Amino acid sequence: MAQFQTIGIFAKQNDDQIESTLVNLYNFLIQQDLHVIVNFNAARFLNIPANSHEELAKHIDLAIVIGGDGTLLGAGRLLTNYNVPIVGVNLGRLGFLVDVSPDEMTTLLTQILVGNYKEESRFVLTADVFRDDVKIGFGDAVNDIVLHVRNEIRMIEFTTHINDTFVNTQRADGIVVSTPTGSTAYALSGGGPILHPELEAIALVPICPHTLNNRPIVVNSKDKINISLCKQRNTDARVSFDGQSNINLEPGDRIIINRKPHCLRLLHPQNYDYYHILRAKLRWSVQP
Repeated sequence: MAQFQTIGIFAKQNDDQIESTLVNLYNFLIQQDLHVIVNFNAARFLNIPANSHEELAKHIDLAIVIGGDGTLLGAGRLLTNYNVPIVGVNLGRLGFLVDVSPDEMTTLLTQILVGNYKEESRFVLTADVFRDDVKIGFGDAVNDIVLHVRNEIRMIEFTTHINDTFVNTQRADGIVVSTPTGSTAYALSGGGPILHPELEAIALVPICPHTLNNRPIVVNSKDKINISLCKQRNTDARVSFDGQSNINLEPGDRIIINRKPHCLRLLHPQNYDYYHILRAKLRWSVQP
């Protein structure tokens, strides 16, 4: 008997290449006598009623994401609040988070549905943004929260405190505050370390810092991170959450970042190997 009974499908937006995989997945789940509900992106291919993401989150006990890591990040920020586990079906290049290929999809999902899987818990960051002590916005991030310059090719100046203790003031194009999940994304291209997903750590990686002695640092995941834009440098900036949602900032604004109390639940096939994915994605051990 399947461990999961109500399945939600989250499909990639504006991508006609998902149709055959999506139809195969839907038919497979229906044949397993499971209740299946889908988001609007999937519904247009299946010609069945659609549900909002919030409606899906409230009623499903497993989410299957069809697309890439970006699609899973969007679903993950929502489903973390509902403690719903996620399986990722990868379309296109191998993903760090979506690791079930369409060719193996029905075989691996058969195993996952009856409880034969590996489960990972990935912590998520949340941030509140303040202007003159008034909260002007907030957001969550599975990968990273990024402070960066908005419109001009100019540096911004900002001050970082950790647990209310001054760390430094620096000039740079910005800073990436990354979870272990996001350490292989923007933070990695900025020279940050790869953090194993099981680590309870956050990486702070400056983006093109003005001085050579600015280096990434790694802190405890429970630390409170406070980043303030300096008022004396009149450059507009922006804070981005997983690169998918943004809040525009002005000099003097503050970003307070904490770990969310709930974690993202990722389900993998039994043969999941994190280091294999690193080798494949980063081309380790490949002979020229």
